[in-house]
Amino acid sequence: MNDDTLEEQFSLKLSKLNVFVVSGSIIILLIILTTYIIAFTPLREYIPGYGSNKSDRQIRDLLLKADSLEQDLKNKELYLYNIRNIIEGREMADVLPAKPDTTGKKIYDDISVTKSTDDSLLRLEIENQEKYAIAANDNSQGATISSIRNYFFFTPLKGIITNNYDPVNEHYGIDIVAARNESIKSTLAGTVIYSGWTLKTGYTIVVQHSDNLISVYKHNSVLLKKEKESVEAGEAIAIIGESGELSTGPHLHFELWYAGNPVNPRDYMTFQ
Repeated sequence: MNDDTLEEQFSLKLSKLNVFVVSGSIIILLIILTTYIIAFTPLREYIPGYGSNKSDRQIRDLLLKADSLEQDLKNKELYLYNIRNIIEGREMADVLPAKPDTTGKKIYDDISVTKSTDDSLLRLEIENQEKYAIAANDNSQGATISSIRNYFFFTPLKGIITNNYDPVNEHYGIDIVAARNESIKSTLAGTVIYSGWTLKTGYTIVVQHSDNLISVYKHNSVLLKKEKESVEAGEAIAIIGESGELSTGPHLHFELWYAGNPVNPRDYMTFQ
């Protein structure tokens, strides 16, 4: 009301229904806003339980580089030590001699080097954080990969292995039996280089990964990806089947090739 003229300026009618609707709308809006912040912004990393595996991998890579630099420094010290031996007429050494104790007395005999309970729990926590991480080494900076054990493979199919890797009998992969209509996943990120049908292996899909790694998936019933398509690790690329003359039932024949040579997939992942 206007204080001078007593004229009505504004009116608001309240009821249980409109109060409930307005309050409910505000609560739903806050829930949606909170969910969006947690799911799509970096703020989620400050919430307990939403850690970042990327930071852990960066720490691990830095530790590996520091270890390599330390080893390189030791090799150079040994090289200089042997040059001094040659100059002084002594024999060359394979390892650096132990440095003498300069303290003048033994003060380390009573030190007990044992793992504490807290140390063991911390190690277990760090190992579990990376246990199910799926990632490949970044080779964009020209780093060389000496072994495919540096990769974290995604198991393409969980099931029972009925035929093992046997290169002597030209069986370059493993046969995995699982339930019908199970999806086959790509073991690493890569590009599909073959997706088609052959008389012996039926519907077959081949994925090229980085650093001369190739994975092969045979006897599928359906192929979900075409040639030249990119796939991510763990992404479904086919459905289990029994296509092809060499198949005797629904199963996946899975092969892993590194630098043109077949390797045993069971050495790098578990299937049960």
